[in-house]
Amino acid sequence: MQEILEFARQNAFMSGLWVVLLVALIVTWIRSTSSPVKDMSTHQATVWVNKENGVFVDIRNQDDFRKAHIHGAKSLPLTQIKQKNVSAIEKYKDAPIVVVCNSGATARGAAMQLTQQGFANVAVLAGGMNAWRNEKLPVASGK
Repeated sequence: MQEILEFARQNAFMSGLWVVLLVALIVTWIRSTSSPVKDMSTHQATVWVNKENGVFVDIRNQDDFRKAHIHGAKSLPLTQIKQKNVSAIEKYKDAPIVVVCNSGATARGAAMQLTQQGFANVAVLAGGMNAWRNEKLPVASGK
């Protein structure tokens, strides 16, 4: 124990950085476990959407959506969600919704906004379209 305290005194910057990282990790873990929005793998999301008559909601821009998207996904760009213009998915208010972006990073914010707008069952596709493609799952193009 004495050695640890001595190390901390001699390396104050590194010790402080370690404490900051530890606190950030704990805060992130608490937020993720208490969040109404969960991350789902490609397999989990597919089963959930198919079994419960849900929908994939693709928040990428129209060009990316036209190039490749999950079959049956609804295009709802992030800007529309921010403007609360979600009429395209209004009928899915109580059904499972899996939000999809390129990597899974921006989808969490969109999913949180959807839950605040009254959507009951919202999740994020972990890894986004990149994960979908890496799993070699089918994609549609156009429209």
